[in-house]
Amino acid sequence: MRPFTYERASDPAAAAKSAAENPDARFLAGGTNLLDLMKLGIERPTHLIDVGRLPLAAIEDTADGGLRLGAMTTNSAVAADPRVRARYPVLAQALLAGASPQLRNKATTGGNLVQRTRCLYFYDPAKPCNKRRPGAGCAALEGLNRGSAILGQSEHCVAANPSDMAVALQVLDAVVETVGADGQARAIPIDDLHRLPGDTPHIETCLRPGELITAVVLPPPPQGPQAYRKARDRASYAGGLASVALAGGRIALGAVSLKPWRARKAEAALAGGAAPDEAAAAELAQARGQGGNDFKINLTRRLMAAVISSGKA
Repeated sequence: MRPFTYERASDPAAAAKSAAENPDARFLAGGTNLLDLMKLGIERPTHLIDVGRLPLAAIEDTADGGLRLGAMTTNSAVAADPRVRARYPVLAQALLAGASPQLRNKATTGGNLVQRTRCLYFYDPAKPCNKRRPGAGCAALEGLNRGSAILGQSEHCVAANPSDMAVALQVLDAVVETVGADGQARAIPIDDLHRLPGDTPHIETCLRPGELITAVVLPPPPQGPQAYRKARDRASYAGGLASVALAGGRIALGAVSLKPWRARKAEAALAGGAAPDEAAAAELAQARGQGGNDFKINLTRRLMAAVISSGKA
């Protein structure tokens, strides 16, 4: 056990200020990812800031017909909310496809967005990983890379983002609200929150030092069908191999990149009259495997085509 100090945040701005003053601090909400990483010695915070009791657990209607999800709302609460189920079924389906009921009861909306990759080598301190130690190398390039990214990867990192919720938020054009160390609020389009690895895979989001997610805002629901489908090795306690979210004419992919992947090429192809399989092929034309995950390209193509076709039915 490595020693650390603990504080219970009194308000969001105070939590952000405290985190900014200590670069080795971490926010603690549900703890479903952070505590595991601390036990493995991957995360080594010297200070924990408990934000789980902040008054950010409400789900509220917005004036324009959308919803605001407080950062401390649990995945279970969001998935069960009648307004989410009726107006944003893609989000409810994505949340129910993730983790297990026990984890969903603890996992929070804000925490879900900043959870770390499930790459085997990230979780193994004995192996080189540029996300854990910049410049160490990426063991997944030549190793067990069955679950690795096929889009947006780099020579420095081929890890994939594990969030189901974030994929649904992509097709809903959600906005992430935050508060910074200076007390100023910021609104971040969901597509700008996560970063591709490039040569700095250890920098995973655009969040500034100490910046705390306070809410996710859903705009009014898009016209047209919504659906979420996920392919994985077994029905529970297994990460996704690929997932597809559909909302109106928008499509996003999960488990194929270090950020939830908005399939804009497929959207453009469909708008131009392409068949579902042609649209999927257009999106994946630049996809690249590392050997063990080559199958994910065809799997994702077929899953995309199936989801798009079901939406047209």
